[in-house]
Amino acid sequence: MNDTKEKLLEVQNLSTWFPTKDKKSLFSGGNSFVKAVDGVSFYIEKGETLGLVGESGCGKSTTGRTILRLIQATKGEVLLEGKDIYKLNSSQLKRIRKDMQIVFQDPYASLNPRLTVRNIIGEALTIHTKLSSKEKDDYIAKLLEDVGLNTSYMNRYPHEFSGGQRQRVGLARALAVNPKLIIMDEPVSALDVSVQAQVLNLIQDLQRKYDLTYLFITHNLSVVKHISDRIAVMYLGKIVEVATKEDFFSNPIHPYSQALLSAIPHPNPRRKRERIILQGDVPSPVNPPKGCRFHTRCPLAEAICRESEPQLVSKEGQQHFVACHLK
Repeated sequence: MNDTKEKLLEVQNLSTWFPTKDKKSLFSGGNSFVKAVDGVSFYIEKGETLGLVGESGCGKSTTGRTILRLIQATKGEVLLEGKDIYKLNSSQLKRIRKDMQIVFQDPYASLNPRLTVRNIIGEALTIHTKLSSKEKDDYIAKLLEDVGLNTSYMNRYPHEFSGGQRQRVGLARALAVNPKLIIMDEPVSALDVSVQAQVLNLIQDLQRKYDLTYLFITHNLSVVKHISDRIAVMYLGKIVEVATKEDFFSNPIHPYSQALLSAIPHPNPRRKRERIILQGDVPSPVNPPKGCRFHTRCPLAEAICRESEPQLVSKEGQQHFVACHLK
């Protein structure tokens, strides 16, 4: 997937496998692996938002955390501005950490209940900057204003905030070290619908103000349509389609993408839409199907789908990629 624009992040053949005891080989000491992420490749251009979507358990969050080295990759490369973060030593990694931040899904579990907002946000400043106490307080106050919180909240603890306010604190913490890339791991899924809209608009405002690049992980296609420039669809540890937002919603190519889009409720009850009901359950990532991983649920599957794994190739111009033998 090549493009002339400048890429901030390039992920190449990334895999994250977790060992698990195989009941069939307990006496031999053998292991099998949960292939949570298996050969994933994509890029994100500077200043854009790539939405990563798929069903729960498809490997979206694991992909994000592996990119940050919060989880160790089994193989593959993660290039941030051309530097492979998996080839950096501990001191080099510490310096590059400030360029990559994350906003977690659960605003209640992601903030230390023993720390005040001042300490939660200021911790990164202590590690990565040489600001004085006064300069840190001034900077934290500015960050709180930028995310829509009163500066007087600086001395409050997380339990004194609502879910939406906590997520705003999480955003301020991510912004504290002026990152280039922020991974948004389902940042609004735990919030009320009315609060979701406010936080999504804030995320977009912050992107423009701070010149940020986002990997936005979600299962909500309505959210990803609102915020993303391009969309990558993940199924059972694999990327099956990548397209611009416009192409994806007007012309989804992969059968899995088509099924996902058919499930979106339409506000007009008189407008009928053909619903694609997928049969069966998602296969186990411990023993994924041979060939195309979607063939066990695909209504269009043929013999080649069971035998050969499709590669992610351009189908509709340079910006639309799909991994499907039949498209």
